[in-house]
Amino acid sequence: MIAGDLAVWAVILAVALGTFGFRFSFIYLVERVEDVPPLAERALRYVAPAVLAALVAPSVLVVDGSIALLGNDRLLAGLVGAAVAWRTESILWTMVVGVGALLVVQQVV
Repeated sequence: MIAGDLAVWAVILAVALGTFGFRFSFIYLVERVEDVPPLAERALRYVAPAVLAALVAPSVLVVDGSIALLGNDRLLAGLVGAAVAWRTESILWTMVVGVGALLVVQQVV
């Protein structure tokens, strides 16, 4: 069993080194490049919204392992929060109203 444990640790180390190398390469390259190409700048503007959507969408849309559009308390509260975010552009109000809407919907339904 020692060989199996060693293989697991070798894979963990290889993945950790790969991840570190990948992230460090960007930090190193940004210091070396004076001008970022305009196409890369435009593409990088979409990274944060894409990551946020990838994190939020499953927690809002998926209920019990499948996508639920009807009878989904989190989706309704998320839509209320999105409307508040669009109107106020305030993170604080978006969170307060979104969580409040979720609590109200869970109590009513």
